[in-house]
Amino acid sequence: MPRPSRVRTLDGGPRRAQTAPVDRPGTGRTGERGAAGRRSQEAVPRHDLEVPSPHVLPFAIGTFDTIGPLSRAAFPHRHSFYEMVYVTGGRGAHVLDLAHWPLRPPHLCVITPGQVHHWDGAEELSGFVALFNEDFLDHPEDAAALRQLAGTPWLHLGAEAGGLAALFAELEREYRAALPGCAGVLRAYLHILVVRAARALTPEAPQPAGRAAELASRFTRLIATEGPVERQVSWYARELGVSASHLHSLVKEATGRTPGQLIRGRQALEAKRLLLNTGLTVRQIAGQAGFADPAYFCRFFRRETGVTPGEFRSAGAEKHHDPRIESIAGPPDRP
Repeated sequence: MPRPSRVRTLDGGPRRAQTAPVDRPGTGRTGERGAAGRRSQEAVPRHDLEVPSPHVLPFAIGTFDTIGPLSRAAFPHRHSFYEMVYVTGGRGAHVLDLAHWPLRPPHLCVITPGQVHHWDGAEELSGFVALFNEDFLDHPEDAAALRQLAGTPWLHLGAEAGGLAALFAELEREYRAALPGCAGVLRAYLHILVVRAARALTPEAPQPAGRAAELASRFTRLIATEGPVERQVSWYARELGVSASHLHSLVKEATGRTPGQLIRGRQALEAKRLLLNTGLTVRQIAGQAGFADPAYFCRFFRRETGVTPGEFRSAGAEKHHDPRIESIAGPPDRP
């Protein structure tokens, strides 16, 4: 797993993250690791939330300019935190977990921990960027709502646009003022923002409630954790304190898919991320996706996607390759 990044200040000089409380919140920034010329040969960089008082206020909000250049990073990376992006202007596209989304503001985008994203040819971006850890959320249902929003990467806003813009602006004013009690106010505003954003989603079939939905939510959060995915349903059942058969029944009831299907889907997604966004060998990617045998991984990948890892990488490179970086396309790796 990549080591946590260091903070990069707005003037480009590195410094250690502050951990002692300060009088007012600082601008949230994320760390960057690896030079552009080396990125294709490393694992996908992970950015950690770096704020002056992470144990007091694991939250930051600002514009693309005040948050800093990494808010519009043009190289694939992932976060250990949540990011809510409200784009009011600009050109280009946003790439999130292999999907290319052209900008047609106003947009709302939620990026959850572990997802891989970058900006492609983005110019003159304007809007707000909010960054926060999950433990900053006051309401347990907000995490589930954020994951649902992340399933609609570019939410086109209609009647809700004005209200959401006002909420982002109020969050930023409260954050900058840093008056007594601001942490509680920010949590309350963030909860309202998440609820209002969820309302903007296209109405769908009623979602399951109760024990099945809660257990399915905990299960999907476990398999979405960065790093190799455990393939045994029994391992997840033990972690969740239920039997494997009970986990199977409730997850199937809530999602329409079995735990095994969801695990395999998560493994295939992680493999796709690494194939397109790194120069790791197929053997290395197999290990990071949870497979000890690269040959079995290749068979698994072909069964799930219809193509070999090498074919997927070559086809994807035509769409995602940055010509300034050494090509990741090439002969398929042999296990």
